[in-house]
Amino acid sequence: MRIIAVIPARFEAQRFPGKLLADLNGKTVLQRTYEAVVNTHLFDAVWVATDFDEIETHIKSLGGKVFRSTIDHDCGSNRVAECVQDMDADLVINVQGDEPFISQKALSDLIKAFKNDTAKTIDLASLMIPIWKKEDLENPNVVKVVTDQQGRALYFSRAPIPFMRAEGQAFRHVGIYAFRKSALLDFYAQVPTPLELAEKIEAIRYLEMGKVMQMLPTDFVGVGIDTPQDLERAKVLLG
Repeated sequence: MRIIAVIPARFEAQRFPGKLLADLNGKTVLQRTYEAVVNTHLFDAVWVATDFDEIETHIKSLGGKVFRSTIDHDCGSNRVAECVQDMDADLVINVQGDEPFISQKALSDLIKAFKNDTAKTIDLASLMIPIWKKEDLENPNVVKVVTDQQGRALYFSRAPIPFMRAEGQAFRHVGIYAFRKSALLDFYAQVPTPLELAEKIEAIRYLEMGKVMQMLPTDFVGVGIDTPQDLERAKVLLG
């Protein structure tokens, strides 16, 4: 099984433009993410997919592989798909460029899910973590997921799901994905679907297409850098 990691690296971020090139204790946010992925030694290749000159130059200066996107994509999966469509790959892992604390165990667990799936029933896999705070359950920026009894995603929502008439557990979606290449390219060929557009959650497109998404429990939350305040918090964590 040939396994490739792709880091989609868009310069223009809505809440924090240029964050990937921001300094994080002597290295850029993107460099720390890229090096963390490479240092897991889990991948046959690690690529950065970008549409921005400075990011391309930066990663090449580190000896990294860069795919220059030619399309203005509206979601990370599409940028990853454009990158890998002509590559030799069986499994593709999408790691966000603003995750400098990415967990080797989390990535390894995603890969193992496919290696254990000898019948090839899983199209893609992602991560989830329990929600313990009421404010997180009610926060529309926290994407919730519900699964069947085999841990396969039934639905994602920004609304609080499930509705708790009895004692139960809600789960937060952690947005790191592993795809069979064929499933990713099917997604790329499909226009955005109605529920995906309603919720603004790209993972829903896979479900509306009938794809099987395995959700894996994790203790990895990450420190995604979406705001300048997140960057300051990451600096403290690095010490």
